[in-house]
Amino acid sequence: MASGRASIDINRPADAVWALVGDFGGIATWMPGIDSCRLEGDRRVLDTMGLTVTERLVERDDSRRSLTYSIVDGAPVEHHRAVVTVSPNGDGSHVTWDVDAEPDSMAELLSGVYQSSLDALKAHAES
Repeated sequence: MASGRASIDINRPADAVWALVGDFGGIATWMPGIDSCRLEGDRRVLDTMGLTVTERLVERDDSRRSLTYSIVDGAPVEHHRAVVTVSPNGDGSHVTWDVDAEPDSMAELLSGVYQSSLDALKAHAES
Protein backbone atom coordinates (compact mmCIF):
# COMPACT_ATOMS: atom_id res chain seq x y z
CA MET A 1 0.00 0.00 0.00
CA ALA A 2 1.24 3.49 -0.87
CA SER A 3 0.49 6.88 0.63
CA GLY A 4 0.26 10.36 -0.80
CA ARG A 5 -0.47 13.89 0.31
CA ALA A 6 -1.79 17.07 -1.23
CA SER A 7 -1.80 20.36 0.67
CA ILE A 8 -2.53 24.04 0.28
CA ASP A 9 -2.77 27.28 2.24
CA ILE A 10 -6.02 29.21 1.88
CA ASN A 11 -6.57 32.85 2.81
CA ARG A 12 -9.80 32.14 4.68
CA PRO A 13 -10.35 31.21 8.34
CA ALA A 14 -10.28 27.48 9.11
CA ASP A 15 -13.95 27.47 10.16
CA ALA A 16 -15.00 28.94 6.79
CA VAL A 17 -12.96 26.38 4.85
CA TRP A 18 -14.21 23.57 7.09
CA ALA A 19 -17.78 24.59 6.27
CA LEU A 20 -16.98 23.64 2.65
CA VAL A 21 -14.75 20.60 3.21
CA GLY A 22 -16.79 19.16 6.08
CA ASP A 23 -19.97 19.05 3.99
CA PHE A 24 -19.67 15.45 2.74
CA GLY A 25 -22.49 15.94 0.24
CA GLY A 26 -21.32 19.35 -0.97
CA ILE A 27 -18.12 18.36 -2.76
CA ALA A 28 -19.61 19.06 -6.21
CA THR A 29 -19.78 22.79 -5.36
CA TRP A 30 -15.99 23.14 -5.42
CA MET A 31 -14.29 19.98 -6.78
CA PRO A 32 -13.77 20.07 -10.55
CA GLY A 33 -15.01 17.18 -12.67
CA ILE A 34 -17.92 16.21 -10.43
CA ASP A 35 -21.10 16.22 -12.51
CA SER A 36 -23.35 15.33 -9.58
CA CYS A 37 -23.22 14.16 -5.98
CA ARG A 38 -25.99 12.54 -3.97
CA LEU A 39 -26.02 11.16 -0.46
CA GLU A 40 -27.37 7.71 0.36
CA GLY A 41 -27.00 7.29 4.11
CA ASP A 42 -23.28 7.36 4.94
CA ARG A 43 -22.33 7.12 1.25
CA ARG A 44 -21.95 9.73 -1.43
CA VAL A 45 -22.38 8.75 -5.04
CA LEU A 46 -20.36 10.85 -7.46
CA ASP A 47 -20.90 11.01 -11.19
CA THR A 48 -17.59 12.09 -12.66
CA MET A 49 -15.97 11.76 -16.08
CA GLY A 50 -18.38 9.03 -17.14
CA LEU A 51 -17.88 7.01 -13.96
CA THR A 52 -20.07 6.51 -10.92
CA VAL A 53 -17.91 6.36 -7.80
CA THR A 54 -19.32 5.51 -4.38
CA GLU A 55 -17.52 6.72 -1.26
CA ARG A 56 -18.33 5.89 2.36
CA LEU A 57 -18.02 8.40 5.18
CA VAL A 58 -15.80 6.79 7.82
CA GLU A 59 -15.58 9.69 10.27
CA ARG A 60 -16.32 13.39 10.49
CA ASP A 61 -14.67 15.14 13.41
CA ASP A 62 -15.73 18.77 13.74
CA SER A 63 -13.38 19.48 16.65
CA ARG A 64 -10.34 18.39 14.60
CA ARG A 65 -11.89 19.60 11.33
CA SER A 66 -11.16 16.26 9.67
CA LEU A 67 -13.17 14.13 7.28
CA THR A 68 -12.23 10.50 6.62
CA TYR A 69 -13.77 8.50 3.79
CA SER A 70 -13.08 5.53 1.54
CA ILE A 71 -13.92 4.60 -2.04
CA VAL A 72 -16.09 1.49 -1.95
CA ASP A 73 -17.14 1.12 -5.60
CA GLY A 74 -16.55 2.46 -9.09
CA ALA A 75 -12.79 3.05 -9.06
CA PRO A 76 -9.91 0.65 -9.69
CA VAL A 77 -8.75 0.45 -6.08
CA GLU A 78 -8.40 -2.54 -3.81
CA HIS A 79 -8.03 -0.26 -0.79
CA HIS A 80 -8.63 3.47 -0.34
CA ARG A 81 -8.73 5.68 2.72
CA ALA A 82 -8.48 9.46 2.57
CA VAL A 83 -8.43 12.10 5.27
CA VAL A 84 -9.00 15.80 4.60
CA THR A 85 -7.96 18.08 7.45
CA VAL A 86 -8.35 21.85 7.83
CA SER A 87 -6.00 23.56 10.31
CA PRO A 88 -5.73 27.19 11.36
CA ASN A 89 -2.75 28.97 9.83
CA GLY A 90 -2.57 32.54 11.11
CA ASP A 91 -5.67 34.30 9.77
CA GLY A 92 -6.05 31.62 7.11
CA SER A 93 -6.02 27.86 6.95
CA HIS A 94 -3.89 24.94 5.84
CA VAL A 95 -5.62 21.99 4.20
CA THR A 96 -4.12 18.53 3.79
CA TRP A 97 -5.60 15.61 1.86
CA ASP A 98 -3.87 12.35 2.78
CA VAL A 99 -4.53 9.08 0.98
CA ASP A 100 -3.56 5.45 1.41
CA ALA A 101 -4.34 3.36 -1.64
CA GLU A 102 -3.74 0.02 -3.23
CA PRO A 103 -2.58 -0.62 -5.88
CA ASP A 104 0.34 1.66 -5.13
CA SER A 105 0.03 3.54 -8.43
CA MET A 106 -3.36 4.88 -7.35
CA ALA A 107 -1.87 6.83 -4.42
CA GLU A 108 0.22 8.95 -6.79
CA LEU A 109 -2.66 9.40 -9.23
CA LEU A 110 -5.12 10.36 -6.51
CA SER A 111 -2.64 12.74 -4.87
CA GLY A 112 -2.50 14.65 -8.16
CA VAL A 113 -6.30 14.72 -8.41
CA TYR A 114 -6.53 15.90 -4.80
CA GLN A 115 -3.93 18.64 -5.37
CA SER A 116 -5.93 19.97 -8.34
CA SER A 117 -9.05 19.78 -6.19
CA LEU A 118 -7.39 21.78 -3.42
CA ASP A 119 -6.36 24.41 -5.97
CA ALA A 120 -10.04 24.64 -6.96
CA LEU A 121 -11.10 24.77 -3.30
CA LYS A 122 -8.73 27.68 -2.72
CA ALA A 123 -10.13 29.58 -5.71
CA HIS A 124 -13.70 28.90 -4.57
CA ALA A 125 -13.07 29.79 -0.91
CA GLU A 126 -11.15 32.96 -1.66
CA SER A 127 -13.59 34.31 -4.27
